[in-house]
Amino acid sequence: MVDVQMSLCGAPRSVEQALALEPHGKPTEVWLFDDPALTLYGKGLRIRLRGARHGMELTLKAANQDCARLPAGALPPGEGKCEYDLHGDKVAGALSLTRKLDRHAAKALLDQPRALANALSPAQTKFLQSTAGAWPLAGDLRALGPTQVRSFRTKGTRYAVDISTLPGGEDFIEISTKVPLADQAAVRAQMQADLAQAGVAVCADQSAQAGNKLEALLKVR
Repeated sequence: MVDVQMSLCGAPRSVEQALALEPHGKPTEVWLFDDPALTLYGKGLRIRLRGARHGMELTLKAANQDCARLPAGALPPGEGKCEYDLHGDKVAGALSLTRKLDRHAAKALLDQPRALANALSPAQTKFLQSTAGAWPLAGDLRALGPTQVRSFRTKGTRYAVDISTLPGGEDFIEISTKVPLADQAAVRAQMQADLAQAGVAVCADQSAQAGNKLEALLKVR
């Protein structure tokens, strides 16, 4: 499967109205971990703590992975997934490894972000150790956030839309849908056509949004 994604530019309220968005679930609190130099991001890695139904989920996501040729043991059963992302015009594999934390453990991690290494699962640790320059983790790790994420669906649940509001007030909007690999080009073209018809602007630089978000989060201390 491919997760076809696009970053949208415009006021959240205008996008909600133009796409007739319907809320999907409750708003979610998200934290990202990195150092001031964004070392993890520079290596295609993201470590995220996100609210879940029963506690929190700590996820390691690695970009630019060959899902068909992962190292032995990189993806233990039930601990994650590897699927393809289409953001802009580039298709790339992304590995996700997730472990659950209870609220107490999550709060302790947010209070002491430098203790992140102790909160990771064995699979997450092993993957980081196999990535050049990613291990040991930096001594000046920060918990960046919280970002408030509101999730929506378009009519008929064709597309999912997430509106992320940072502590400094910046908004980031992303639309996505998951489709078979063979359908990704056609679905991307249809998504662009649907957005154009609705009068919703697609961000000119699709590659910069993740970095812009982290840079904005770093400024909030």
